[in-house]
Amino acid sequence: MKHFLHNFLICGLTGWCMEILFTAFHSFRQRDLTLKGNTSLWMFPIYGCASALSPIMRLLRKKALFLRGLTYMSLIFSGEYLTGRLLEKRQLCPWNYSRSRWNIKNLIRLDYAPFWFGAGLLFEKMLKEPMENDRAPL
Repeated sequence: MKHFLHNFLICGLTGWCMEILFTAFHSFRQRDLTLKGNTSLWMFPIYGCASALSPIMRLLRKKALFLRGLTYMSLIFSGEYLTGRLLEKRQLCPWNYSRSRWNIKNLIRLDYAPFWFGAGLLFEKMLKEPMENDRAPL
């Protein structure tokens, strides 16, 4: 449980930082040199859920980079869609991709695939493996 909490915090914080940098870069592209980036508190637990990929990452450890990235990207898209639907039903969803022609139900953007591919591989590098003495006895 200790390593899961560690991984959850690391993924949540990393996701927040990635999102702030990504949105700040968008500001730059619009010639807004204040470089304001933003996120939502809802995004911390959503990004934190990337820690649940840990068992899948162990299974894919020796597979090709492309297969691992594709798997992570697909799972991240699924998570983004599901959490977006949940939040949308309560009118709390902090994102809306309706302006993109690559959107699916305004909840995911297929043109973000390369970013999620890379994010999955980044999370793979960061996730802490449980130590032998951290595991509960059977």
